[in-house]
Amino acid sequence: MTTTKNSTAHTSGRTLNGILLLVVSTFVFAVSDAITKQLTQLVPVSQILFVRFLAFSVMALVIASASTGIRLALRSAIPYQQIFRVLIMCFEIGLFAYGIRFLGLAEMHAVMACFPLIVTALSMPLLGESVGWRRWAAVLCGFIGTLIILQPGTQVFDPYALIPLVCAVIYAVYILLTRRVSRHDRFETSLLYFGLVGLLASSTVVVFQWQAVAADTAWLLLAVCIASVTAHLLLIKSLELAAAVILQPFNYLILVWAILLGYLLFGETLSGTDVIGVTIVVGSGVYIGLREYSLAKALWKSIH
Repeated sequence: MTTTKNSTAHTSGRTLNGILLLVVSTFVFAVSDAITKQLTQLVPVSQILFVRFLAFSVMALVIASASTGIRLALRSAIPYQQIFRVLIMCFEIGLFAYGIRFLGLAEMHAVMACFPLIVTALSMPLLGESVGWRRWAAVLCGFIGTLIILQPGTQVFDPYALIPLVCAVIYAVYILLTRRVSRHDRFETSLLYFGLVGLLASSTVVVFQWQAVAADTAWLLLAVCIASVTAHLLLIKSLELAAAVILQPFNYLILVWAILLGYLLFGETLSGTDVIGVTIVVGSGVYIGLREYSLAKALWKSIH
């Protein structure tokens, strides 16, 4: 009995630590986006991407070297899927950086918040996963919330607002492809491919757009590298400590940080209509997260 209690307490402690690390990770990701927004006014987007992927590649090489070894980590059972997964993510990161030049942090993340709903909707055709009527209802509610934010067909509709929606779709596809490749390749392999393929892809563009930067801009580039690498490390560690289905609802905290940083740094605000739409989208996403957790818990009990 004592052993069981100690084991339960240990698991609960790890889960709590995982949640705390994810909360910090979402804040650092929001800081990284705020720095990126400032950088897009100073240097080409391709230059920002190249520097970020350079930093990510260094992190991936260190992790791979310390675990499986770089040579083993480079061996992929499905290299073409790995490369395609990274290329679409390169496009998404670049598109996000471009869109953030014209939209606020809060606006970008308000629309991007629908990506977990898109993941759920696409998981059946792309991965063959079962999606029940409750989760389909949540996806539909989230779609309605997204339309409330975008307000298509009205005079206040901003065409640039479609950029984060496209980003959300691409990011959802990336998540699903990452799930698929994880069935065949090691985590270190996916990490290394992401860094190195992204670095090569961004270098083919930046070579034509690279420009000298002032000292202040160089410090911002260094800061965005540190922030993005730190956020990814915290995310990776949080996933080691707690299950993804438990952590998913806490990912929405990045929207809270984006709203706060957008207000403090850039004087951004969300309209009342946006708040209503965001509430519906986030509520739908949290429901799906809790539903997946309950299904995973029921499956675990049936096996054990």
